[in-house]
Amino acid sequence: MSDKLILYVHGLGGSHLESEQYKKVCPDFDIIGVNYDNYLPWLASEQIKNFYDNLREKYKFIYVLANSIGAYFVMLSLKDCPLVKALFISPIFDMENVILNMMAHAGITENFLREKREFITDSGEILSWKYLSFVRENPIKWDIMTEILYAENDNITPRNIVNNFVSVHNAKLTIMKNGEHYFHTEEQINFLNQWLRKAVNS
Repeated sequence: MSDKLILYVHGLGGSHLESEQYKKVCPDFDIIGVNYDNYLPWLASEQIKNFYDNLREKYKFIYVLANSIGAYFVMLSLKDCPLVKALFISPIFDMENVILNMMAHAGITENFLREKREFITDSGEILSWKYLSFVRENPIKWDIMTEILYAENDNITPRNIVNNFVSVHNAKLTIMKNGEHYFHTEEQINFLNQWLRKAVNS
């Protein structure tokens, strides 16, 4: 057992078992995936924090590796934890922007959502007034050293939002040219692995 842990937090539709793919990349670390099963931020953040609390006494150095919406949940749940570094892959920094874009695409207004409470889009996504209100009432406060891997063709998080985050946080940005939000091709995975290997050792 190592004294160094990478806690992995998956994105939407992902699995804690994805953590297995990083073990060869970071052989000096124990890597454990957080098995959370709810994407409502107030529930997901609670599950992630409880998972962290159960492990924190076992390791001297704890890093967190998070993917997409997993990064948002990490910033909600672990903001006050003594992490060595956060490693974010295609992170979602501005959840309000994501929700408002989904509402615009669905053609609904804030007044409509406030009145109806919930709305199911044509793609099956549930838009919730409670969710939007939570996001606005719980702004991100994040002071942990952060490494960001961002794809040039990310269709979820605009580049200006990433740039704004980097400009006001202790963060380093790496951009993959022609990459996508979901790193899945052999080229993209190789790029991700090289980034991760360098990020945990810098």
